[in-house]
Amino acid sequence: MAAEWVTQAALIPDAKPTPIPGMEGTVGQFFGYGLWLVVLGGVGGAGYGVFKLGVSDKRGHGGSASEPFKWMGGGAAAVVLAGTLIAILNGIAGG
Repeated sequence: MAAEWVTQAALIPDAKPTPIPGMEGTVGQFFGYGLWLVVLGGVGGAGYGVFKLGVSDKRGHGGSASEPFKWMGGGAAAVVLAGTLIAILNGIAGG
């Protein structure tokens, strides 16, 4: 069991933010970690949407049929937005 966790932990990227010029210290560090939390929240939202789609009432009674897609779309948008900001900031900090 412990060996499985070590293997799975290697799949998650290192969440050590790149220092941004002009924004060193605590603020820059919190900003970098905050973007990673937005990515993880987006993945969680998309996963919850998939779960809701799997357990939803398929007969069309008792609820909004588009709700799971709202969760998945919102989660995907959060991942794309935060991923883009991380890539831009890493480009600024790296070059």
